[in-house]
Amino acid sequence: MYEKERDLIAALARRQIGRRDFLRRSAKLGLSTALMSGLMGQSLTHALAADSGIDWKKHQGTSLKLLLNKHPYADAMIADLDAFKQLTGMDVTYDVFPEDVYFDKVTAALSSGSSEYDALMTGAYQTWTYGPAGWIVDLKEYINDSSKTAGDWDWDDVLPNLRASTSWSGVPGEALGGDNAKQWCLPWAFELNSISYNKRAFDEMKIDPPTNLDDLMDKAAQITKSDKNMYGIGVRGSRSWATIHPGFLSGYVNFGAQDFTVEDGVLKAAMNSDAAKAFTGQWVKMIQESGPKNWSTYTWYQVGNDLGAGASGMIFDADILGYFQNNGDTKEKGNIGFHAFAANPDAKQPTPNVWIWSLAMSNFSGNKDATWYFLQWATSKQHDLFGAVKMDMVNPVRQSVWDDEDFKKRMEQNTGYLEQFTASAPGSKIYFTPQPLFFDVTTAWAAMLQQMVAKEVPVDEGLDQLVASINDQMQQAGLQ
Repeated sequence: MYEKERDLIAALARRQIGRRDFLRRSAKLGLSTALMSGLMGQSLTHALAADSGIDWKKHQGTSLKLLLNKHPYADAMIADLDAFKQLTGMDVTYDVFPEDVYFDKVTAALSSGSSEYDALMTGAYQTWTYGPAGWIVDLKEYINDSSKTAGDWDWDDVLPNLRASTSWSGVPGEALGGDNAKQWCLPWAFELNSISYNKRAFDEMKIDPPTNLDDLMDKAAQITKSDKNMYGIGVRGSRSWATIHPGFLSGYVNFGAQDFTVEDGVLKAAMNSDAAKAFTGQWVKMIQESGPKNWSTYTWYQVGNDLGAGASGMIFDADILGYFQNNGDTKEKGNIGFHAFAANPDAKQPTPNVWIWSLAMSNFSGNKDATWYFLQWATSKQHDLFGAVKMDMVNPVRQSVWDDEDFKKRMEQNTGYLEQFTASAPGSKIYFTPQPLFFDVTTAWAAMLQQMVAKEVPVDEGLDQLVASINDQMQQAGLQ
């Protein structure tokens, strides 16, 4: 290969030029379309192999097995696996399960000490169980080992709140992140919570996206009472931790409410504070007046599907949920807008709680070093960019990808998406207090919300009951 062509490939690989500039310059050099496509297909391999400081072929011939949730992020990785195989000479197989059974599969594999899987998809919350139990590996030792970690992997390029939100010391109540925290997993792609709305309905009704909780309630009620044949606001309602973590907690903490307080290392449930009661009362009223009729059955799927079908005017949920509805095969494709949302009118910025799909290493893997090579490849700048531009790996975890011009151009097709992300990202992190009863606590919290929305118990009384019950659980678990 001639020097100019080689330099051009290197510039693309190092992200000094974008894909369009690469194609333009290639054409000037007289390269054929087929050759240009081939060179671009090789760019990931060149980018990782050049000047990385490690021997990517060190574990050539090793076979790894992954445990994956059925998700667009997994699809993006599978579509790019040939690049990893070419780079390392390793083979990769995988099992993929739908989310309704996925976490049970993970728990069964890890709790039994099975060596079948080397790496797995996980959420950060799950690692609060997996890590202290000794089921997954603290990855700090690998991150800090220059003999095993490529010099251009660039851990600092990963958004800082995500790095902190996926690390924890294991001490109940101790803040996420910090020098003593263990890095139980690597952020892979994530979602923050904002408003996704039906642009056509909003334009026809001459209303703007809501700017605070009172405004949200008013506009949701207007939509519900209109002739649009849609309800006002979609939020999750099933008896699950997943009902608490998206819009609900994002708005809850924006008013200064907490799930727990920690005094001298003792955790005390705080869902009945004045701020918590005030917010929860409004949230319950909003659902009663403007939510879906079968709200208590609503999961991620129902919330998203209603927005995409034009059954709801807006949702307060994951930004990527609106993105998938806006870009998928839906009735409202291309008609969904995005808006950053701070529930508290006095708040300085939105405070979206985040869900972070991450990758972890099984402590029972017989190929830990080889698995680390896979993990750093799967979370590299190059793969993150491939997933974000070529597939649906949105939201990417790396700042360099958000700065990429090709990615920006793609996201600009979604009205307000980049703007809502820019406004929301600084305050986006996990706001739950890390503790081992997370799933028990949040499931009980969701169950109490259901009772309050059904008017089976008044809000203030229900939250007092919830706090008493959770404190009893904490005492029985030795956490108080």
